[in-house]
Amino acid sequence: MRLADKPASARTSGEADVAQGSSGPPMVDGVFRDAVAAFEAGREAVCEVRDDIAFEDCPAPKRLAPYATAVAATAYRDGVEAGTGRLVLLYDPDGQQGWTGTYRFVAQVHADVDPEMAADPLLGEVGWSWLTDALDLHAAGYSTPSGTVTRVITEGFGAKEDEPPATGFELRASWSPADDDDLGGSVAAWCDLIAAAAGLPTQPPGTRALRPGGRRR
Repeated sequence: MRLADKPASARTSGEADVAQGSSGPPMVDGVFRDAVAAFEAGREAVCEVRDDIAFEDCPAPKRLAPYATAVAATAYRDGVEAGTGRLVLLYDPDGQQGWTGTYRFVAQVHADVDPEMAADPLLGEVGWSWLTDALDLHAAGYSTPSGTVTRVITEGFGAKEDEPPATGFELRASWSPADDDDLGGSVAAWCDLIAAAAGLPTQPPGTRALRPGGRRR
């Protein structure tokens, strides 16, 4: 997919997926609506400063939490797809084991990398630092981060045996925001992670770190 064919931006906050039922207690529903608005404000803040990351609708998981919303993104380098990702915001009014608070982000990023990078024994450590450095930059705080970095090697066989092997980078992670009002910062950090994996500048020239609600510091 080329940049000219990029999909439309993600859903509005009123269309966020609610897992395990269409509605809950009005007060809880209101809290989640506010969270989705902050989540999407973070996405819109990224749109204001980058034209090399496109967002699209993405179904939220149904079984991880009572409430969830999600967005997918594609990064483009010179107009050609260079990396993809998905970010899920989970909300459980009662919290869950392993969470710190009532919210949890779950992120996934994939990008093709050259064989030399894929063979680098430090790829996992470096890839994980892309996430933590981005969170340190954009988020007011976060806790209990957890995740994996995987080297992906794709080989062709049969009718595809002449295709050269492809090597990729994949990171899956989750973390809890330290401040419930700081959801947009985690969205900006996830976009920095996609950009780093895709070989793009994490911060376009002339911009500053994005803060929650589209504010910059």
